[in-house]
Amino acid sequence: MSLQMKLCAITLDCSDPLALAAFYQQATGLEPHPKSDADFAGLNGEGGLFIGFQRVDGYRPPRWPDQTVPQQSHLDFAVDDLDEAESRLLELGAGKPDHQPNEDRWRVLTDPAGHPFCLVRG
Repeated sequence: MSLQMKLCAITLDCSDPLALAAFYQQATGLEPHPKSDADFAGLNGEGGLFIGFQRVDGYRPPRWPDQTVPQQSHLDFAVDDLDEAESRLLELGAGKPDHQPNEDRWRVLTDPAGHPFCLVRG
């Protein structure tokens, strides 16, 4: 008998959970979790998926593509227009690393806490 598992949450470490939750809320339109606070904030997604942001003392952001502080994980977001989505996210506070392995197909950005994420053609 195989084990049945359903992904229900993704949690990112950061130094400011409320600020990072606000960035992703503005970028995705997901609803803030009503019990978010300065130590742990979250967003409620479709199908029950929860994205959490937890405060970590001494947080060190990942360095991409340099692995002195590995990225550990990253999120991919499908978008209709790479240029438009990139521009909007940069306005919201995202960063854009110099190293872009295939800008015609996807863009690597970083959230305000330094986590890499990708925009891919939807």
